[in-house]
Amino acid sequence: MTKPQLQLAFDLALARVERLLANDIKTVKGVSARPQLEELEKELKQERTFALERETVDRVWLQRTVRWVVEWVPDKELTLLSALGAIVRAAPADLP
Repeated sequence: MTKPQLQLAFDLALARVERLLANDIKTVKGVSARPQLEELEKELKQERTFALERETVDRVWLQRTVRWVVEWVPDKELTLLSALGAIVRAAPADLP
């Protein structure tokens, strides 16, 4: 993993969140996903800063975040989960 790869993975996830915010997607329950997306955007920005400083990803944060997103993201927007998966792939392989 390199810092640029890690930053790119976070940047792509943030770009996906921004697109979903612009499209005003609904959760699986049919209500606006804006509050969840805004929270995810905030957390991604914060974790990106920490990850680039540490040159590693907080796996506990990432696992918790993926589980949370799965709870509300509609099936047609699974590219958001894919973007989070790119962060996992950019992280060092030796993390638990």
